[in-house]
Amino acid sequence: MSLRLGSNNYHRVLIISILAISAFTHLWNVAGFPDIFFDEGVYMHRTMHVLKGLGPEEGAYYDHPFFGQIFLAGVLGAIGWPHSLNLSNGISSVSTIYLIPRILMGLLAVADTFLVYKIAGKRYGKSVALVSAVLFSVMPITWIFRRILLDSILLPLLLLSILAALHSKDSKRGTWLVLLSGVCMGLAIFTKVPAFTMMPLVGSLVFFYNRKRLKMLGLWLIPVIIIPLAWPAQSIESGHLSNWIHDVFYYQTHRTGGSDLYTISKTFAQIDPILFWLASAAMVFAAIRRDYFIITWMTPFLIFLYLIGYNQYFYWIPVIPVMCIAAGVLIVKLSEKIPRKQIINMCIIVPVLGIGIFGLVNLVEIITTDMTSAQYAAMSYILNDTKYTSNKIIFAGPTYSWVLDDVFHKKNTLVYYYALTWSTNPNKYVLLSDPHIHFDFSLGKQIADLYDSAQVVQSFNGSLSKINTSHYPYQNLYYTTEGNHLEIRIK
Repeated sequence: MSLRLGSNNYHRVLIISILAISAFTHLWNVAGFPDIFFDEGVYMHRTMHVLKGLGPEEGAYYDHPFFGQIFLAGVLGAIGWPHSLNLSNGISSVSTIYLIPRILMGLLAVADTFLVYKIAGKRYGKSVALVSAVLFSVMPITWIFRRILLDSILLPLLLLSILAALHSKDSKRGTWLVLLSGVCMGLAIFTKVPAFTMMPLVGSLVFFYNRKRLKMLGLWLIPVIIIPLAWPAQSIESGHLSNWIHDVFYYQTHRTGGSDLYTISKTFAQIDPILFWLASAAMVFAAIRRDYFIITWMTPFLIFLYLIGYNQYFYWIPVIPVMCIAAGVLIVKLSEKIPRKQIINMCIIVPVLGIGIFGLVNLVEIITTDMTSAQYAAMSYILNDTKYTSNKIIFAGPTYSWVLDDVFHKKNTLVYYYALTWSTNPNKYVLLSDPHIHFDFSLGKQIADLYDSAQVVQSFNGSLSKINTSHYPYQNLYYTTEGNHLEIRIK
């Protein structure tokens, strides 16, 4: 059967092609790009804590709920990771440890692409759905989905919650869809608290899309409220409620070292100028059209980021889908204003194809670079060394320490060097130093002393110094510097 523009077969072939491209952009070279980030090590150590059967929380520090590590431990444990990998101390073996969870993140991003397509299609039609899915799969900003982050884990839950709420309208299974939406929203909040900013969007969909409005809204709210309560309940059970209250209501509102909303907006514009400015114009267009779906998705989240004052560039993850959808609406609706109906399709295809090719080419340029080889080589060096590491404490950031301790069982490794409080440095130690340690000097004089008192015995350099990051798209690499220069220092 020939494929006619607008036919179901045509759209089916297109979405399969888009998902194939998304699989490439999110899964190619995941062990090599981007660099292994500090927070990834934190979450992987907590995942290992769960896999060891030691409970969902480690200690009495409460920065985020614990569904993220439960999810990672459940999926990775089901495939026997890491014990099924037949590990050695070699560089390729060490890289495999991070490869598997990053593949999981890539698969979640591919699922996100399909969910964006389904949400946009349900709300705005197939043309907007296809444009939105193309943008989500190929634009340069999407490389941040490769990191092992809570934001990447909560996004498919958020999208499922929105999609279920949309489908609850006039459905015979409306009650179950509303309940499913509430469970997914509750799990998203249980993964990372800022997901609560999406409650006005999904709650309004449930309220206005169902005849028994108050009843359905109440049903939806039950899991949304109850599921995240497992977090403070765990703190009560472990006798750490006072720590939970302090960390949630004081520490999280007094954090330092992050960026404000304006700064991370500039970062977004630097990483992906096309999508940033296209989405910005699309938000204005949505406000003019009074498109409350897009406005309610975006506005509460932006207000929250503005109020907390502590932000990082990957905090954009929960709203990148609505940026792509809003841009899709803008392109399609403006094309429909053209009086000659026979060229409407061309007016959609040409700009989308141009933007898509631009995004894909630039994304491929950066995802094929090597940003992690120095990090894997440094870990392998410590695992194979017998001259310097014997009978010495090993200090390393969480990016590396969980691999050394939890996977290779080097029990002389201190998991969190930045939590040290002592009056004098130990007499013998090994320090795996990366660029992030310089940010941690502000946390205490002990860390700076730890660094200054040791001498370099080996260094490892990444490929960043060979690339001109002043030119686009390599400006993206400015945010992948933790694998640029590492040192093995001893005292």
